Amino acid sequence: MRSGSSAPVEPEEHLDVLIVGAGLSGVAAAYHLQTRCPGKSYAILEGRDAIGGTWDLFRYPGIRSDSDMYTLGYTFRPWPSDRAIADGASIRDYIQDTAREHGIDRKIRFGHRVLRASWSSASARWTIDAIRTDSGAAVRLTCGFLFMCSGYYSYQDGYTPIIPGVERFGGRIAHPQRWTDDIAYAGKRVIVIGSGATAVTLAPALATTATHVTLLQRSPTYVVSRPSVDRVATRLQRSLPAGVAHDLTRWKNVLLGSAFYGFCRRFPDRARRLITRGVRAQVGPGVDVDTHFNPSYAPWDQRLCLTPDADLFDAIKRGRIEVVTDQIETYTETGLALRSGRRLDADLIVTATGLRMLFLGGLQLTVDGRAIDPAATRSYKGAMMSDVPNLAMALGYTNASWTLKCELIAQYVCRLLLYMDQRGYRSCVPHADADVGDEPLLALSSGYIQRAQGQFPRQGAKVPWKLYQNYVRDLIMLRHRTVDDGALVFRRA
Repeated sequence: MRSGSSAPVEPEEHLDVLIVGAGLSGVAAAYHLQTRCPGKSYAILEGRDAIGGTWDLFRYPGIRSDSDMYTLGYTFRPWPSDRAIADGASIRDYIQDTAREHGIDRKIRFGHRVLRASWSSASARWTIDAIRTDSGAAVRLTCGFLFMCSGYYSYQDGYTPIIPGVERFGGRIAHPQRWTDDIAYAGKRVIVIGSGATAVTLAPALATTATHVTLLQRSPTYVVSRPSVDRVATRLQRSLPAGVAHDLTRWKNVLLGSAFYGFCRRFPDRARRLITRGVRAQVGPGVDVDTHFNPSYAPWDQRLCLTPDADLFDAIKRGRIEVVTDQIETYTETGLALRSGRRLDADLIVTATGLRMLFLGGLQLTVDGRAIDPAATRSYKGAMMSDVPNLAMALGYTNASWTLKCELIAQYVCRLLLYMDQRGYRSCVPHADADVGDEPLLALSSGYIQRAQGQFPRQGAKVPWKLYQNYVRDLIMLRHRTVDDGALVFRRA
């Protein structure tokens, strides 16, 4: 790909708002912007060639939501299926259909990878430098407000730890983020390395046709089962209008999820016993639950994994999947050698070992010529960064559905834009005093988060700099509290 600096720059264009990313949060941002601020001009820059973001990128077997679709779906377009846990293709279709239904697809410029954004206080504008992925041509735009909806991990490559001897293995090695249709697993011996959501999803899907699947993990993860069909939602849909049934189901799931999270954090030992008791009941007496499903950390120190309809547990019970908890010593010609001395043979090894986090898609930010290090900023309401004007970011919850927070942020951005227009302001910037506190933005102990802490803003110890990972608190703060809360600095010129 040619450098954007060497390619000819296309004619400059100005937009009121520029959205980056055409996934779940980018489509939500566009809907709320054109609905609440219909006079604003906007476009969406999408680095790939399709709508859907994560749900278009990931194509590995069994890909599905790990949140219920009544909360992962949009408030303005009720999830149309009775399946609360949906497969990736259905979610992708839902996002694409939503974009088409509301004309958002006509605002998307595909194959535009954003590289840099430079703010000028003199003009109260962002200058955006992007590159066309098809031709390498440079593109330059300006906008009054920049809304980053690009998620928080790299779309280029996942994380694969260095394991000695990889060149010796005679079979195939695949990472789920780079899954292709020619990866054969039917009738094969498969090892899935990993213990997170991807591994828990992949293993039972592969086990449907593979000769045998080994789920190899360095350490265990909490795994919980729930039905893929929400029976309460189904009953409500039969007796109430679709919108009312959707709203009631959404709030039911929000409150139940929040209550369970609060229970786990307040009573971790009781939560541990409850979760492991459920696993024992579903995998049967032949599995050492304490070794394979009882982590050393407390529930919700890391995300819990979901197995819909207990598909993972059922495959283990039937002998289709074996769980092995051990350290990898090296690859061998036929598989893996473990630190315990055991050897595992395989035709296919899938490294479901995690994601590479990438804040704002790796965007380079400058404000009046000064480079911005996101790790030196504070997160304001989980939506903006201190001392960075006219920029919002859609980052979802770590303990609930991504879309819940992203829609609140989109609605807040619209409130903020309307507030500025009504008072003649052209810029706003959050400013954090020295005493707001200093804590990690993402408090989970997961390896993929710990590896990336240096990329992300920090959070404070009090509102509006503190993240509570609580939908009800955020709804009050973002939708109902005054916009001018003393932490935002507004300027007219």
